[in-house]
Amino acid sequence: MPINKERILYDDEYLLAVNKLSGELVVKGAGELGKLPLLDFLKKDYPGLQTLHRLDFETSGVTLFARSKKVATIVKESKFLGWKKVYRTIVVGRPRERGEIRIRLPVRDGRELVDALTTYHVLKILGDICYVECEIGTGRHHQIRRHFAGIGHPLVLDSLYGDRKFNQRFTQATGYRKFFLHASTLSFPHPVTGERIHIEAPLPRAFEEVLS
Repeated sequence: MPINKERILYDDEYLLAVNKLSGELVVKGAGELGKLPLLDFLKKDYPGLQTLHRLDFETSGVTLFARSKKVATIVKESKFLGWKKVYRTIVVGRPRERGEIRIRLPVRDGRELVDALTTYHVLKILGDICYVECEIGTGRHHQIRRHFAGIGHPLVLDSLYGDRKFNQRFTQATGYRKFFLHASTLSFPHPVTGERIHIEAPLPRAFEEVLS
């Protein structure tokens, strides 16, 4: 069964962009799988597909794939120069209206700290939570989640870096259990044509329900 066409955000002979759902794996990870990872599922219709970047299990939004190993190599050798990734999230409390978060973060093995930059601005204040748009100048592991936790405003329902008591109250009040983080837009130079590509993913229903 092919993927729902509404989830295809961009498709040409070199690239494929898909709207990843929260609770969906991009590639196979450790442990047992409840369902086929997105990459394996897409390969049925797009043989030769290669991952270019990943989103956390609970994160939704724009996910870009290369249609061949050759194109993937071009992108990775460019070191993602010119890529702009914008996210939407919901955080605890009221951070400053605009800000930059510069907190060094560990790489995946945890033995080295590296520079990381997240810029953000508040879109809407909703009592004791805020709806925020942010852009990452780097792509460190769990960067947005770690950075907002680092300034005392963790993502709502983030079980790893968040406020456990607040999360319990929020779940009791709303029924939601997954944190709100959505890769809303991705723009980048096309690896073959050089054209500037801009891709957007619609806001998930869970976001809209909380915001309303």
